[in-house]
Formats: sequence, structure tokens, C-alpha cells
Amino acid sequence: MVEVAVIGAGMTKFGERWDASLRDLCTEAGVSALEDANVAGEQIDALFVGSMSAGRFIGQEHVGALVADYVGLGGDLHIPATRVEAACASGGLAFRQAVAAVASGMSDIVIAAGVEKMTDVGDATDVLAGAADREWESFAGATFPGLYAMIACDYMNKYGLTREELAQVAVKNHYHGARNPYAHFQNEITQSTVMNSTMVASPLRLFDCSPVSDGAAAVVVCSLEKAREFTDTPITVLASAQAGDTIALHDRPDFSTMGATVAAGRKAFAQAKIEHKDVDFVEVHDCFTIAELCAIEDLGFVPKGTAGKFTAEGETQIGGKLPVNTSGGLKACGHPVGATGIKQVWEVVQQLRGEAGRRQVDGAEIGMTQNVGGTGATVVSHIFRRAC
Repeated sequence: MVEVAVIGAGMTKFGERWDASLRDLCTEAGVSALEDANVAGEQIDALFVGSMSAGRFIGQEHVGALVADYVGLGGDLHIPATRVEAACASGGLAFRQAVAAVASGMSDIVIAAGVEKMTDVGDATDVLAGAADREWESFAGATFPGLYAMIACDYMNKYGLTREELAQVAVKNHYHGARNPYAHFQNEITQSTVMNSTMVASPLRLFDCSPVSDGAAAVVVCSLEKAREFTDTPITVLASAQAGDTIALHDRPDFSTMGATVAAGRKAFAQAKIEHKDVDFVEVHDCFTIAELCAIEDLGFVPKGTAGKFTAEGETQIGGKLPVNTSGGLKACGHPVGATGIKQVWEVVQQLRGEAGRRQVDGAEIGMTQNVGGTGATVVSHIFRRAC
């Protein structure tokens, strides 16, 4: 297998982007990534675009062709463009397909992008509910806040997680987001803010939930051997892993353990041939605060039932033992669902290049991502290293 590296990355500001359409967002992120990689459109062999539900959000299907056209890869270039869908893991899976295309030798230089324009639809909650089991969960009234509330209740009952500890996930991610100029929310909050916010699905309150966001992100990958032709700071992809689980939460033996995260994490560490202590920071899928705690446990960074205390002690903040979601995570950076997995890669690139500004992790050499679809029916995880 060919070793793969990220040579360019770009993203838009996440948020309520009333000023931009889906094609505008894709163009901004895609052109930024190409310029960052010092690559011309004629050099691109393929494009993979993660988008969960453009058909329902804005009435647009055939997203791969649309994006290729508007970033200048359609027309006479005839670049093959493929849309990838795996709910909120669509971006991470698009990146995995791009890595596989280069690693297999089928392509030399590939773009992986992710985009979602969510604020144009009246009921985003119902659109997102399509990522659950529509017949056995959504038709019965279960929304994703409700499903993750079940996970939180199960976790609290088993491990004694306090409401105060759970709130610290949001406090920490807003602290990081306030240092990210691309974040949806760039304000710090207090524990009181979280605990006094509107109840959404007990025990989850408004500030436990990621927002409905618009945005796009894109990265360019090629072989590690060719990477230095384009950049002095290539980022090596050490591992690319994917795992699945039941789509319905009620079919799982343990609500508060995502088996697909456990499996994808084990595969990733085996591929990368590193240990947990070697990872300097991690971007995980905190669609709700409880999801971040489960993620760092299921990936194996801390024992089950201890992530709440670990977070409350400041160990997941920049400067702690394991900085988590230095971008602000989904909670503060925002969650345009198809773009999230690519945004995670973008953040890793910034950190490993030493270009993350006020949120920089000192001496960062290895970073990891975890991108989740639904309540964990699809999980994609990657590990990266700064090339020597």
C-alpha cells in the first residue's frame, strides 16, 4: 500500500451562513484547499464529497457533480466526483475513500470535501432523524437529543457521572472554540450557563447539544513520496479505520459504549503501530456532551466511567494530558453534518503544522479523529503524524 499524506486543507467559517449557498461554501473551502496544497485543478484525479442530506436540506441531489462543477473540476477536466453518505460520518468516510484511492495506486492526487447547508430547512431535527432507525426509533418519536439522553441516563446510572462533570465538556469546548476564528460559537461559557440552559431531553440541556450549522471543509491528499513536491509540511496518514454497529440504539448490549468506536479505534492503533500515550490530541464527535465522554473512553484513552472526572480536572483542555476537540468540537465549532469529519482533519493539519494559533497544542506530533454516524452505527477513525 502507498503511504498517504495530506498536503492541503481549507474550510469556511461555520455558522448560520445566510450569506452563502451550498455551492458557495464548497467553492470557498475547495479553492482554499487547492491553494494551500499548491495544486492546480488539472492535477486532481478524483473528488469525494461527504454530504448527509442535501436533498432534504436544500432540495439538491447529485452533490458530487455539483461540487466538482463549481470548484472548477467539471467541464473539460471531467474529474470523477462521488458523493459519500454515512449520516454525520459522511465527511470522515469521504476522507477515508480519498485515502484508499491514493493508497491503492488508483489515483495520485485526490480531494476529500464535506458540506452541509442546514439552516435553510424548517425542521432539521426530522431530517437528522433519518440517520436513526426510521421505523423503530423516529416513527416512535425518538429524536437524536432523545437517543443521546438515553445514553447519558444509562451512563450516569452506571458510573455516577454528575451533572456538573457533564457540563464541563461544553465549558471546555467553548473555551477552545473562542480561540478558533472559524467556529460557529466564539464565546466562553460557564458551568452555570450550561446547567441553567433550556432542558432539551433530560438530562441534556441546550448547551449540551451541538448547533445546526452551515459550512464546508476540504483537504487534498497524495502519496507521501510525492508530498514534498507540493508542501514543506506534509501530514502523514498513519491509519484509516471504519467500523459499524446496529442502526437502532435499542439493539445494543450496552447503551453507553459505542462498539463501533471501540472496533475502529483498535483497528486504527493496530495500523498506526503506536500506543495511546503517543497521541498528543484528539478530535472526537461531540454531537452531545455525553458523546465526547464515551468517545475518549471507547477509544481507550481513559477507563470506562472516568472521563467525567478526567474532564472536570482540566485534562482534556489545551495544556492537559489529552487535549480533546481543540477546534471547539461540534459543540462550539459547529456541526454542518457532512463537513464535520473533514473539519476534524483540517484541525489536525493546523495543529501538526503548528499553525493553530491561540489553541495550539505545544509540540504536537500525532493527532487522531473519530467521526460518528447516528448513535454509532458508523464510526470512522484516523491517525496522523507530522512528517519528518
